[in-house]
Amino acid sequence: MSRVSLSRRRLLAGAAGAVGIAVLQRVALTQIQVPPDPTKVPGRPLSALGQRSPFERPRRLVSGVNQGSSLTPLQDLCGIVTPSDLHYERHHAGVPAIDPHRYKLLIHGMVERPTVFDLAALRRFPAVSRLYFLECSGNGAAAYRGPRPDLTPQIIDGLTSTSEWTGVPLATLFREVGVKPGAKWFLAEGEDAAVMSRSVPVEKAWDDALIAYGQNGEPLRPEQGYPARLLVPGWEGSANVKWIRRIELADRPFMTREETAKYTNPLPNGTARMFSFVMDAKSIITSPAYPATLPERGWWEIRGLAWSGRGRVTRVDVSTDAGKTWAAAELQEPVLPKCHTRFCLPWNWDGREAMLMSRAVDETGYLQPTLAELRKVRGPGAPYHFNNIRAWRVRGDGAVHWGLEV
Repeated sequence: MSRVSLSRRRLLAGAAGAVGIAVLQRVALTQIQVPPDPTKVPGRPLSALGQRSPFERPRRLVSGVNQGSSLTPLQDLCGIVTPSDLHYERHHAGVPAIDPHRYKLLIHGMVERPTVFDLAALRRFPAVSRLYFLECSGNGAAAYRGPRPDLTPQIIDGLTSTSEWTGVPLATLFREVGVKPGAKWFLAEGEDAAVMSRSVPVEKAWDDALIAYGQNGEPLRPEQGYPARLLVPGWEGSANVKWIRRIELADRPFMTREETAKYTNPLPNGTARMFSFVMDAKSIITSPAYPATLPERGWWEIRGLAWSGRGRVTRVDVSTDAGKTWAAAELQEPVLPKCHTRFCLPWNWDGREAMLMSRAVDETGYLQPTLAELRKVRGPGAPYHFNNIRAWRVRGDGAVHWGLEV
């Protein structure tokens, strides 16, 4: 019995020693990780490529491998420009590797001078740079089809981003090849494994379409269409064909798979919306939003993003009482057409439950609809273009959750 007691004492002593060593190791590790006083030691040297602070780690949500999407962390961003590596992605057959020295863009069909342009030729034309948003037509589906309390701004509306795009106006290239008067549509075809193809009205080319080869001051990222892509500002993402290799002019749409079997909107009366290119006015509050918790009563700033494919956002209204009353938010400059716009409104939270909502108005007078209004015209099974009002429920303990049905 005495040997057993001694063994237990030794065992307990050994365990205590192990715990002590583990604690000391954690303390030492913590001490190592604490950054030194920056006024006492030199900082790290220059590097060939700039990096984010290790304390800032925004992440996209990625689904799928070759086919799938990634979502921009809207709640973590500042301003209106999305960093290129956080720009959302949507692919149909993965990201192709295209040698820019072998890249070609063919423009043919109803033109006087069918022409093949290489990347160097495209860069010789006068370039323009424009800030535009891109948005997948399926953006918002998570909240429309399966709302639940733990949705974040990223999960709800992360399939939209804004970049500064640089390239040559498509109108310039159309003048170069001599588009014939009878040409009303053009086919944009990509060089990915899906050979993504969409029909686009010629009027869009004469308006503001670009063949873009730059993004946020550098060449396009491969995921965004390197070395060149079509950009049709304000229109659904699938029409902005990436890795573009061919444009064919014709007098009618081409009725490709992506505009017949896909990217059409069945309606409650048995018909379907086809070629519903424009992304209607939309807004979302990005703060406060799930999973945030307001730690105390008092003044907080309600912040968010608004955008419209029809032009400028002219007003954003914010409600804190589930739409009973509305107040006009401040629109932060710059307010640009077909571009994300920041809005904000100070709010004095009194500690009671609240429902935060926002609705955007664009320069055409279009008002962002309620969920009931949208479902009435689109039906519950709508697959695309979800621009209904979004809402966040703030509980009495300060916890913020998705507002579900509004």
